[in-house]
Amino acid sequence: MKRFGLILIAFVVFPFMAFAQNTIEGTITEAETGETLAGANVYLVGTNKGASTNTNGEYTIDEVADGDYTIRVSMVGFETIRQEISVSGDLELDFQLTTTSQSLDELKVFASRSGQKTPVAYSDIDQEQISNQLGSRDLPLVLNTTPSVYATSQGSGSGDARINVRGFSQRNVAVMINGVPVNDMENGWVYWSNWDGVADATSSIQVQRGMSNVNLAVPSVGGTMNILTSPSKNSAGGSFKQEIGNAGFKKTTLSLNTGMINDRFAISASGVRKEGNGMVEGTWTDSWAYYLGATLKINDSNSLDLYALGAPQRHGQRLYAQNIGTFDHSYARSLDSYDPAALNTFQERGMFFNQNVAGVSDSYDGKQYVGDGWIGTSIRNRYNSGEISERENFFHKPQINLNWYSDLTDKIKLTNVLYYSGGEGGGSGTLGEVVRQDANGVDGTQQPFFFGPSPWTWDWNATVAINSSPAGTWQNDFDSGTRQDFESIGILRNSRNNQWTVGDIVKVHADLGNFQLQGGLDWRTAEIEHYREVRDLLGGQFFIDNGDDFNPNKRVGLGDKVDYNFTNNVNWFGGYLQGEYATDRYSLYTTVGLTNIKYKHENFFVEDPNNAGQRLVRESPNIQGWQTKFGGLYTINQNFDVYGNFGIISKVPIFDNVIDDRSGAVNDDPTNEKYYFYEGGVRFSNNQGNLAVKANFYLTQRKDRSFTTSVIQQDGTEGLLNVSGVDQMHRGLELESSYRPFDFLRIDLNMAHNLWKYTDDVSARYLADFTQNQYQELNLSINDLRVGNAPQTQYAYTVTVTPTPNAMVQIVGKTFMRHYSDFNPFDRTFDPNNPSTADRAFPWQAPSYTVFDLNASYNLDNMFKGVKLFVNVFNLLDETYIQDSVDNSDFNSFDNDHDADDAEVFFGLPRRFNAGFTVTF
Repeated sequence: MKRFGLILIAFVVFPFMAFAQNTIEGTITEAETGETLAGANVYLVGTNKGASTNTNGEYTIDEVADGDYTIRVSMVGFETIRQEISVSGDLELDFQLTTTSQSLDELKVFASRSGQKTPVAYSDIDQEQISNQLGSRDLPLVLNTTPSVYATSQGSGSGDARINVRGFSQRNVAVMINGVPVNDMENGWVYWSNWDGVADATSSIQVQRGMSNVNLAVPSVGGTMNILTSPSKNSAGGSFKQEIGNAGFKKTTLSLNTGMINDRFAISASGVRKEGNGMVEGTWTDSWAYYLGATLKINDSNSLDLYALGAPQRHGQRLYAQNIGTFDHSYARSLDSYDPAALNTFQERGMFFNQNVAGVSDSYDGKQYVGDGWIGTSIRNRYNSGEISERENFFHKPQINLNWYSDLTDKIKLTNVLYYSGGEGGGSGTLGEVVRQDANGVDGTQQPFFFGPSPWTWDWNATVAINSSPAGTWQNDFDSGTRQDFESIGILRNSRNNQWTVGDIVKVHADLGNFQLQGGLDWRTAEIEHYREVRDLLGGQFFIDNGDDFNPNKRVGLGDKVDYNFTNNVNWFGGYLQGEYATDRYSLYTTVGLTNIKYKHENFFVEDPNNAGQRLVRESPNIQGWQTKFGGLYTINQNFDVYGNFGIISKVPIFDNVIDDRSGAVNDDPTNEKYYFYEGGVRFSNNQGNLAVKANFYLTQRKDRSFTTSVIQQDGTEGLLNVSGVDQMHRGLELESSYRPFDFLRIDLNMAHNLWKYTDDVSARYLADFTQNQYQELNLSINDLRVGNAPQTQYAYTVTVTPTPNAMVQIVGKTFMRHYSDFNPFDRTFDPNNPSTADRAFPWQAPSYTVFDLNASYNLDNMFKGVKLFVNVFNLLDETYIQDSVDNSDFNSFDNDHDADDAEVFFGLPRRFNAGFTVTF
């Protein structure tokens, strides 16, 4: 029997030993520059043999039997190479990859993208990862595997996502598309619905955490989200993509490329159509998106790129978070700190409840005004005849960039980007007296709705009944009055935000051998119109508005301006100088920059108290900001780098902290926030190219967080005054690692462990009323309280299996811990003479949670060339979890003692899917 076993083993093994086992190895470089490429993929088609290049661009494929093969070399951003080879011994094959676009490298340089030798913490998310993992969600949600980055869909409306980096909201995260800042010029926010189609045109995203190496004076405090769209491609072709998902979701994408025509000109264009009902009540979406990239090579020294993108869209929103019990009584009971008595106050309405939406009788056929024909007709029927949504967002924000790349000499290059960003649209809400009812259905015409249990809901039918009736008296909550025939006491309004921005960014780069010198200028000017207009009269024929000082008791109808009407201007000018010295072993860089900003406010509804009969006009002083950065990297050997950086940013305050655009109050001495950055890290990769690790430690100190308060000045007018002393400390350890133990298996593990907290109590005394010489004290008990709104510990683990070059299955897991609720530091006032009044309880900590996503795709090249099938399943195990939380809610708290029954939250969505196919031609 033993002899038979040996014979059997020999019979099985010998055929494999009989064939020669060979090695294929080589180096892959970039054709244009000759630089080696790390992360390029090399496969033998039809086998499971393959490898990825290491940091030196080297690859090795072992145990290749004699025979004929097709070898495929690919990397995101480069043209794929297919080559027929014969193997009859060890083989050395080198390849040069050509970029898919002539402009891609120049665009990367202009956009200040970090590289392997840049001494900052960064993560790259390439087009393949976006395609595999995003599944038509809002673009920031693909970044949740990145250390210290947290993105949520908030109320789950399409385009309503938000992102937090290292504990800083996106007001302090610079978002750039093709090197051009897109943060709101007034307040720094980013509205992702404006960029709904940008993911379909994105070639890669780079998240630079901390101060980054971006040289523009942008709000890159938490970090920089640097998005590159796909420039016009060198080869002709296109693609068609069809997707479906839950709740009637449908999305169609068509992309076309002319390829280079006469080696001079190319155009790439795409269009997107997206529709869906939304899993949450009233969160429907109705959107389009477009993208155009064009390249013109003028001569060997000059070329032009044109980029145009936009996303005209409408979508329903859920903006009101709720008490946990309102969404799920069972989950609330499972929390130790949730008082069961609160369940008597907050009735359960289910996970998909949306307080912004309520039913209305089909007999009500009133029209709605959706703004100046920005998309289609201005006056139209409501989106759903059986309901009215209080909150709808509608906007179109086109952006156009004209990039000029010029080689002034062999050593000096100039890049000039002239850009325009428009914007027309806004969001809806209520104005005046709109009837609400409590959870038992008792409305405000019977008793104040908030005397009953929560949650309240809108009573559109009761409002329509009042507005459409003859003259008489009315009662709603604690308010009452008389009205004329068919006068609306409450309406829906649009809050409009029409805007335009024009800017120019000029950068000059000089290559002086080991020393690289770069300088630039950044100019921007913006005008933003803010006003409200009548959207829906809710059964009446007119509304009486008293928002206009020059026309009180104004009778208005659909589309008329109401409540407020003003224009803000922002003028920005900055410059920088950056130098970098690099050798084979080390590199050093430093950046200095200056910024000047000026704000202006012109109010068409408010009379100037110092100039009777004239509208209010206010201007800020010129406000200067500055930044300085320094960093260095040292290469210990070909596998190991260490780096460090240091920086200081003096950040100018946002518009609202300089001019109150409702009262016109001006802060004559605005205070800049100061940020101090310290960071060190290491990068390691092994010789085989199958293991890479990046780790770093950072410390960010935020000084004099900008807050203002209203004061009465000596002339009796209202003014703004700084309240300083709110300081924060953000520090943490971050890790990224990737390991490929086998050709078909890749494991990624990322983590971050952070501590974000307030560092001192605040004690301030300021003159609150100049006319009465009245002082006011402000004391905040915030020392050591945790900064909320994002988990301070997170883990992400991704397992990717590619059993064949055409198939991919991926599990993405994310664990979030130590998630303290958001809160306003000014809610923690206390009497310093009575320390017991200080509220030092930590904000409520939301439960830790883990979610898994499944991503899979199969390329049908063997049967149908260019056809790819894919599916994404998000929240695969149907986990119930809280993704956003506010401590001691002003609207949904039970007893205000910082525990679970006092928080208002948004839950994450349950299990859902996105599936479809792509045809590439």
